[in-house]
Amino acid sequence: MLEVGLLLVSLGIILLGAEIFTNGVEWLGRLLRLSEGAVGSVLAAVGTALPETMIPVIAILSGKEGGEEIGIGAILGAPFMLGTLAFGITGLAVIFFRNRRQHYPRMKVDTAVIRRDLIFFLIVYSIAILAAFIPLRAGRLAIALLLVLAYVIYLYYTFKGKSIDSSLHDIRNLYLAGRNMFPRIRTVLLQIGLALGVIVFGAHIFVDTIKELSKMLEVPTFILALIIAPVATELPEKFNSIIWVRNDKDTLALGNITGAMVFQSSLIPALGITMTGWALTSAALTSAVLVIISAGVVYWQISRKNYLTPAILLSGIVFYVVFVFLIGYRII
Repeated sequence: MLEVGLLLVSLGIILLGAEIFTNGVEWLGRLLRLSEGAVGSVLAAVGTALPETMIPVIAILSGKEGGEEIGIGAILGAPFMLGTLAFGITGLAVIFFRNRRQHYPRMKVDTAVIRRDLIFFLIVYSIAILAAFIPLRAGRLAIALLLVLAYVIYLYYTFKGKSIDSSLHDIRNLYLAGRNMFPRIRTVLLQIGLALGVIVFGAHIFVDTIKELSKMLEVPTFILALIIAPVATELPEKFNSIIWVRNDKDTLALGNITGAMVFQSSLIPALGITMTGWALTSAALTSAVLVIISAGVVYWQISRKNYLTPAILLSGIVFYVVFVFLIGYRII
């Protein structure tokens, strides 16, 4: 019970830091007058993805026993959860709020933005997985560099969008600014920096607790990290997407997820490839195949039909359930 309590406390600390960080990032986007696609696919996506991003970083850098397994599990678990469970929950939200929507069942989404995100994800994530089959370390390091460059290219195309800030008029006041409606950018950056410190502190506790729980439950640390870390740390933040769906801002809602998928499949795997042996188990490979198929199904509808429906997003839940079934019955 002590370990479970510590796990909940660490997740609470991480989510608190994420809330403060996200608030700061939203204000940064407003002050910089970024496009809706840039805010959803980069600022909101990276901000809400930060909690489980810090977990593998801390796990790998700690050098402790089981740290590498926790790191790889959290790295692969994030895009898997996003491309399956988060997609499905967003689809459910569209159905739930269908009476408030004008063109149901079609979603009011910028298909060019989501198509771009998904094609980047499918390419870079596949490359990251293939790196595990390259025996030479020099070859894996070259792939890690390629993943970083791919994300830089992604940022270039994302920030080419026209500058608008209408999507950020309804954000809450900056926490450090109190009632000041127009905070200075240095105050925004200070809040972001403080939030990072809180997240790192919580991630340290999380990594140590996962290691102890895996020993007690006789469950591999990789499995706990792959399932618990992304679901507990990122899924609550993805409820931002539900709010955006309710407000008929589907590009922000989907971009929040697909942008995080690009981030989690490029920069973070590059870290894992560089700092670990990047040896992937059957469970890791299975999760990768399932999320690639899930994202591919969504990409297929957008590319062929030029629109998106909640039914396609709901298919992501099926892939998530399949993986949990395979793990639960120890098939993998």
